[in-house]
Amino acid sequence: MFNDRARIHVQAGRGGDGALSFRREKYVPKGGPDGGDGGRGGDVVLVADPDLRDLSRFRRQRAFRGGRGGHGGGAGKRGADGENIELSVPVGTQVFDSDGNLVVDLAHAGARAVLGRGGGGGRGNRQFATPTRQTPRFAEVGQPGEEADFELRLKLLADAALVGLPNAGKSSLLTRISNAKPKIAAYPFTTLEPVLGTVDAPDGRQLTVADVPGLIEGASEGVGLGHEFLAHLERARLLIHVIDAAAFDPAEQFRTIDRELAEYGAGLEIRPQVVLLNKVDLLGSPPTLGLDDERIVGVYVVSSATGEGITEFTSGLFQLVPKPEEVPRDALADFLVYRPAPRARPFKILRTDRGFRVTGRVPEDEELEEALRAAGAKTGDEVEVGEEVLEFQ
Repeated sequence: MFNDRARIHVQAGRGGDGALSFRREKYVPKGGPDGGDGGRGGDVVLVADPDLRDLSRFRRQRAFRGGRGGHGGGAGKRGADGENIELSVPVGTQVFDSDGNLVVDLAHAGARAVLGRGGGGGRGNRQFATPTRQTPRFAEVGQPGEEADFELRLKLLADAALVGLPNAGKSSLLTRISNAKPKIAAYPFTTLEPVLGTVDAPDGRQLTVADVPGLIEGASEGVGLGHEFLAHLERARLLIHVIDAAAFDPAEQFRTIDRELAEYGAGLEIRPQVVLLNKVDLLGSPPTLGLDDERIVGVYVVSSATGEGITEFTSGLFQLVPKPEEVPRDALADFLVYRPAPRARPFKILRTDRGFRVTGRVPEDEELEEALRAAGAKTGDEVEVGEEVLEFQ
């Protein structure tokens, strides 16, 4: 099954705690503080992998957590940074936050996006030493990593995409011109998921062509299968409009699909198109389109069943697909870079030799309890909050 959507939960790693330590050596009975800092928590990162085709891996696992930073040690030893988690996704994956806002578009191979940044490591007690406070008996605990929910949506990246009414012969055409093996049958909606094929030229060049489920009237409004898959047309540089010339008026078939493309928008209404008048083996005379449209850059009469006209079409296809720099700027989705804004907490938790100390703006009871528990507080630990000394329950 082709999976083009997934929901994931990411939690970056927590930073390691700073060490509460004093130098203790022979002949140095009262050494100063030497607690090292904790390591930084691991990030959760998305990476666009050109070898992947869908989001099926996220059906098995949906929650991902970065590694925790190591705790600081004595003698100024810094804790190790937590392990970053890298999640590979197909090129063309878009990421939306819990409010439905697009936050990143991984539109090319190797693109990366940090969805959750690891928390900073806590400072060891040597960082708090001053001329007037030479033996600080507290150290900072590590900060929590960022946590959020995201929805992944895949939009296929293809040089050209096949569009047309159900049973127009798109799957048979893709089989003829490429290495793809889609399911083929003589009834509508045989294709239930997008299929990608590679077309090879004699000189070694290659093009990718996508076959998406057939469109019907109302597809742009969610009728039939079309609405869910129209998004896969957005990044195709050329639309190949397949028309069943043996059915009703070819011009009317063209207008039916064109209306749906215009209603959907996203630049599909201005995308250049090649029109294929298919199934000519069922006609007694060559069909004609009878349309004058500046978006139509070529018209071919073909038969996916017999192969008539296929060679001429594939040869012309390499000339007709616009080069990337020739695509209008408003025709393709923008590329965004996601940099999560740092969200510093208005309070800090310090580890003392008796328990914990909370400084800064003290949060509400539930948030404070959760933060202390995450910092390692256990029942009976002493917690200093302002002038009060409480017992953690």
